[in-house]
Amino acid sequence: MPELQRLRPDHAPALLAFERENRAFFAASVPDRGDAYFTDFDARHAALLAEQSAGISHFHVLIDPDGEVLGRFNLMDAVDGAAELGFRMAEKATNRGLATATVQHLCTLAATDYALHTLRARAAVTNTPSRTVLTRTGFTPTGETLHLDGRPALAYVRTTTPRN
Repeated sequence: MPELQRLRPDHAPALLAFERENRAFFAASVPDRGDAYFTDFDARHAALLAEQSAGISHFHVLIDPDGEVLGRFNLMDAVDGAAELGFRMAEKATNRGLATATVQHLCTLAATDYALHTLRARAAVTNTPSRTVLTRTGFTPTGETLHLDGRPALAYVRTTTPRN
């Protein structure tokens, strides 16, 4: 069973492999990270860990029993009880309900471990899988339209308080 883990220094090799193996898959629905991301990966990973240590963001990876990264799930720019949710799944791990279950788990962690009560997210209009995960996990469209890398996108919001 895959496990959601808080990002650590030793995740770097598996995380880099995940990003390389899925680069073309991701670029079909989210902005490409660019070549510099891969060239400067170690420095970027260290910067994320520093940001996490400072409490600015909370980065997570979904790890399979063999230590392979299946997904990234992040709560970024945590300020005043709110943060931005971002996630991406390996192509081979899609259509299994893992993203939905992991986002739901992360929403619980947001409330219980990180004192976050409002989560925001964005998804390209053409990114049906991400929009489906967001709606299945209690995010609602705000009505705000925006652009991600020139692509039309929708904004979503969710409170982390339990629903009755």
